[in-house]
Amino acid sequence: MTSDRPLLLNNARLVDPASGREERGGVLVQDGVIKDVGSHVAVAADAEVVDCSGQVLAPGLIDMRAFIGEPGAAHRETLKSAGEAAAAGGVTTIVSMPDTNPVLDDPAIIDFVLRRARDNCIVNIRPAAALTKGLKGEEMAEIGLLREAGAVAFTDGARSVTNAQVMRRALTYARDFDALILHHVEDPDLVAQGVMNEGEFAARLGLPGIPREAETVMLERDMRLVRLTGGRYHAAMISCGDSAEIVSAAKARGLPVTCGVSINNLALNENDIGDYRTFLKLSPPLRHEDDRQAMIEALNDGTLDVIVSDHNPQDVETKRLPFAEAENGAVGLETLLSAALRLVHSGQVSLPRLLRALSTRPAEILGFPGGRLQRGAPADLIVFDPDAPYVLDKRQLKSLSKNTPFDEARLEGQVTITMVAGRIVFDRRNGSRDSNV
Repeated sequence: MTSDRPLLLNNARLVDPASGREERGGVLVQDGVIKDVGSHVAVAADAEVVDCSGQVLAPGLIDMRAFIGEPGAAHRETLKSAGEAAAAGGVTTIVSMPDTNPVLDDPAIIDFVLRRARDNCIVNIRPAAALTKGLKGEEMAEIGLLREAGAVAFTDGARSVTNAQVMRRALTYARDFDALILHHVEDPDLVAQGVMNEGEFAARLGLPGIPREAETVMLERDMRLVRLTGGRYHAAMISCGDSAEIVSAAKARGLPVTCGVSINNLALNENDIGDYRTFLKLSPPLRHEDDRQAMIEALNDGTLDVIVSDHNPQDVETKRLPFAEAENGAVGLETLLSAALRLVHSGQVSLPRLLRALSTRPAEILGFPGGRLQRGAPADLIVFDPDAPYVLDKRQLKSLSKNTPFDEARLEGQVTITMVAGRIVFDRRNGSRDSNV
C-alpha cells in the first residue's frame, strides 16, 4: 500500500519533456500522484525527504515493445523478472507483446496477465492483444472484447500481417473502437533466408542479407491502407532512412500515423555484429551507419515518435548457435536508458528530446496519464545520474536471459531511484524497497 505520508524528492534537476520544464527543484508525492512540482517545492511538513543530489528527476519510461515469456516460456522471462529488470532501468510501464503460449487473443488470457502482473510485477504491465487469432494473420481477433478486457493496443508482435485484406479490415474495426494497431513492418517473403542487413558487410561475412525494401514495401502498403480506412496506426519499429521518409510524408498528409525505433538501431550498426555475435541478430536487423544516422535525424525532426527496448529474451539454446541459425532478439529493458544516453553524450540529441521519445510520446499515443511532471499525474518517476560510468556485465542483469548486445560495453547513465504509483520499487543506494512482491 502507498503510505499516507507525503514523499518529497528534493534537490533534483527536473526535466519534464511534456512541458519543456528544465529547472532545479523538487516533486511532492502523495497517494500515488504528484501533488506539487517545481523550483518552489523545497520543504513540506511531515514529508519523508529524499535528497536527489542534483540528479535528473523525470517521468518514468514507457516501453511500447517488450516480449515477456510468461505465460508459456517462463524460463526465458517471467512477469516478476521483467518488472525487476524494468525498474532497474527506469522503465515504469511495459507494453507486453502477445507472443506467448497461449497467445493473448482471448479476453480471459488478457485478464490472467493483468492479474498475474498485479500480484507479481513491481512496474505497470499493459498487455497488447493479438491482432489476428493465433498470430496467424488470417482471421482478425475480437478487438472490441479484447479492448474491454484491458488490451491497450493490437499487434501480431514479431510477425507481419501480409494479407492486405485482413489488415484493411483490422484498421477499419480499430477505427470504430478508437483502438491502436501496432505493426511489425517486415515482409517475410522479402526477408526470405536473410539474417542481417543486405550489403557489403553481409557479403564479407558470407551471410544472406535482408534488403531495406523488406521494411519499406510493407510500410508503404500500410500507409495506403491507413489512408483508405482512417484507422490509428503505429509502425512498431523502422530502421532505415527510406522508411523515415515514408512516415514523414504520411504525417504531412495528416494520416493518423506514428512510429517507433529500437534502441539497438539508434545505438548500434551492422559493423557491431563483428565476428558473428548472435546477441546482435535482431529483427529488424542492424543497418548501415548511414541508416543509423538517418534514424537520429528522424528522432530530432519529430518523424520518429518513440524509442523502444524491443526486449526479447532468448536462452542459450537459441543463441549459442551459428549466426544464421540463432533466434532474433536481445534483452533491453535494463539498458534502454543507458544506451539511449549515448546520443545525449555525443551531442546528437538533447536530453528533453530523448525523454520525450521514451516517456511522453508513448503516453500520448497510448492514452496513458503518465509521461509528465505535472500535478495530478501518476507518480511514476525516475531519478538518474546521466554521467555515471559503468561497464555492463551481463551476469548482473536482472533478466533471466542474458542476451544483451551491450555486454562489456562502456555506458554512462544509471538509474538511482524508480518510483511506481508513489512507491519506490528500486533504489540503487539500498536495493529494492518494494515490500509487496
